[in-house]
Amino acid sequence: MPLSNTHKSDLLLVIVTLMAAISWMFSKEAVLLMPPLMFMAMRFLLAGSVLAVIAWPSLRRLSIDQVKRSTGVGLVFGVAMSCWVMGLFYATHVGESAFLTSLGVVIVPVIARVIFREPQPLSTWFAIPVAVSGLALLSLRNGFRPEIGQLFFVGAAFIFALYFTLNTRAANQRTVVNRSGETVEKHRVPALPLTAIALLTVGLVTLVESTVLEPWEPTLENFSGMLALWVIASAVVGTAGRFLLQTYAQSLSAHSHGVVILVLEPVWVALFAAGWFSESMSVTQLAGCALIFLALLINRWGVISKAVKGWARKQKTA
Repeated sequence: MPLSNTHKSDLLLVIVTLMAAISWMFSKEAVLLMPPLMFMAMRFLLAGSVLAVIAWPSLRRLSIDQVKRSTGVGLVFGVAMSCWVMGLFYATHVGESAFLTSLGVVIVPVIARVIFREPQPLSTWFAIPVAVSGLALLSLRNGFRPEIGQLFFVGAAFIFALYFTLNTRAANQRTVVNRSGETVEKHRVPALPLTAIALLTVGLVTLVESTVLEPWEPTLENFSGMLALWVIASAVVGTAGRFLLQTYAQSLSAHSHGVVILVLEPVWVALFAAGWFSESMSVTQLAGCALIFLALLINRWGVISKAVKGWARKQKTA
């Protein structure tokens, strides 16, 4: 039986979380060797340029409105990534940082409902407090310490929530009413050109920020082979591949509740960080992971219950 678009979207978002998690390792290695905003500029400009070359025929067919919406998504994304990389630069624990950032995942339904009046299934509202409890056990087990890295990650979480909602809306066709009361059809932006424009915009935003704030000049001495490896790996795997796949997954489903799947990302990050940077997980952290998976089950309860009922019917007829 072929998968529905909603199920395909969910599966692809799981793969996205794995790609995102490994990118955390690449990025942390890179910011240890160069200024964070300059790293982000190089990473996103490289990734965006690769996708722009591939997407050139599609880019030429975009309307002005589609380009504006894609650029708007990129601007919000650029601010979020700026906060994220500064948090990573100051972070002392990568696993905790990932869970702080993932607060954005549980904020998305609130943003979609409050700002855009997008209806949310009841299961999402039950999943949110459970997910927040899990995140609290994982990242706030010693109480919230107002460290600069944590503040950057919390700020990034809120902006990421807005970015994800805007990205979903840009990737799906919809009807809106303008200020004159006229009904206007907002055509979807295909995943490839949308991702290319958004990534290039992030690169330009962080390049401007780096030029103003970071007194770093790349030379042959400080741009080592390992640094080049981390930048290229982050650009190809963690940026171009990841965000293209994420945008495509979002285009398969018009509902934002699938974003709860992205809470898997910090779980993978914690596991990778344990092996990569020798970070450990306490019993409290494991309990937090269990709560997050429970939130996923609650959020997808409709799909799970249908699958269980279908299996039960097959067993009766067998």
